[in-house]
Amino acid sequence: MVASAFLKGFDVRRVRLPDLTINSASAGSGPPVLLLHGHPQTHIVWRKVAPRLVQAGYQVIAPDLRGYGDSDKPESDLSHFPYSKRVMAADQIALMQHLGHERFSVVGHDRGGRVAHRLALDYPEAVERIAVLDIAPTSTMYAKTNQEFATRYFWWFFLIQPDGLPEKMIASDPEYFLRRHIAGQVKIAGSVEEAAIAEYLRSYRDPATRHAICEDYRAAASIDLVHDREDQSSRIDAPLLAIWGAQGVVGELYDVTATWQDKANNVSGIALPCGHAIPEEAPAELTQHILEFLAGKGGSD
Repeated sequence: MVASAFLKGFDVRRVRLPDLTINSASAGSGPPVLLLHGHPQTHIVWRKVAPRLVQAGYQVIAPDLRGYGDSDKPESDLSHFPYSKRVMAADQIALMQHLGHERFSVVGHDRGGRVAHRLALDYPEAVERIAVLDIAPTSTMYAKTNQEFATRYFWWFFLIQPDGLPEKMIASDPEYFLRRHIAGQVKIAGSVEEAAIAEYLRSYRDPATRHAICEDYRAAASIDLVHDREDQSSRIDAPLLAIWGAQGVVGELYDVTATWQDKANNVSGIALPCGHAIPEEAPAELTQHILEFLAGKGGSD
């Protein structure tokens, strides 16, 4: 266990679970809150939010998803099942149970929001509250794909290509791809400091990470949609808060709250004045809304 270089007051350790080892930062005491990052970030995306939640009286756990950061990167298969959101959600249940938490709230950004969605469906008894940041449901976004979405979210269709094609192309210049990807989504200049980009790049330079990321997206375009169709009549009972960036693609192309009202019974939503990287672009506003939601002031309880 070592002190985090990015999350003030947090310790980072690799937690050995039955199927893999997850890298996780944690701090605080009180009600547990699980924070799940997205692509191309790691758990340090929460560096401006997590310490504030601890100060407010919560125990915060911020892991690297399987395949990302310093967590293990298991082999995949032709079905991409090892990187399905069902398996990634099971990782988080195992992590939280290992830490002694049978019930908790979860906040997921980007890919982490998709893991949180599946977690709430597969383990409803474990999820107290769920917040999803800057996403609409995966099946909804694919079903409503048009030229504008495919153009602005091109990586959804690039990273899923088979036979190692995206992995090989990104390998030619990982830094260029990463910086362009982040710059295209962030609307508030200076939100992602150079030290954070360097840390993201440290992970992105690893070929195993890049392959795992592609498998994450390949799963989303295949086995995850199968699971979504199987559960299309299921609804999330836990209160759900959807937050999106008013200057981002998701907020511009979708009625975000309505998309989640199709999936959950108790939904509230709010837009923040930023782009996609909400934890980095609008951390104070995001923290305020999360704290209100965790205290029972969000949703229609």
